[in-house]
Amino acid sequence: MTPGTRRGYAKGRAKRIEILDQAMTLFGEAGYRGASLRVIATRCGISHPGLLHHFPTKEALLLAVLQRRDDVDDEWLALGVTRGIDHLRRLVDLAELNAKRRGIVELFSVVAAEATAPDHPAHAYFEARYRTSVANTELAYRQAREAGELRDDVEPAAAAQQLIALMDGLQIQWLISDCATDMAGVLRAHIRAQLTVGF
Repeated sequence: MTPGTRRGYAKGRAKRIEILDQAMTLFGEAGYRGASLRVIATRCGISHPGLLHHFPTKEALLLAVLQRRDDVDDEWLALGVTRGIDHLRRLVDLAELNAKRRGIVELFSVVAAEATAPDHPAHAYFEARYRTSVANTELAYRQAREAGELRDDVEPAAAAQQLIALMDGLQIQWLISDCATDMAGVLRAHIRAQLTVGF
């Protein structure tokens, strides 16, 4: 690869990241259906065909934005593999991180609500994401039970569904309250009440 090719590749990669960032913002502001590829292109200083060179369809762009968000979160969550209550603690840490990322929280909340429609391009993505999130959280609760750290009256499968629902509901409250809701504090108190050990 020549130096000129490397520069061209780096420039293209930088433009792609800029498009993803602008799309993330607009999808969070207007939702998937309300967002326009032409507006995203204008915000990036490129033509509509120029944007389509990187992302041939609006659906492809949305899925790339969601994947980028997951890649960032997965990289962060993978810092030290956790299990049991350490994994639950990591979810509280994620809520603290999200409190610094309004745009990402907005994107997730708006598009997740839209994606309840079976014909939405992100429906399958969110269906799989929720299934995985609940399953991983249920495993953490089961590991806490095996370690003798979970109260006897807490059922792992139900607790997992409740915790994921609480996390998403808190994100909406946080957005509506102009970031005044203490997402991490509420989650921490909820989990603490389910355990037999300090949290």
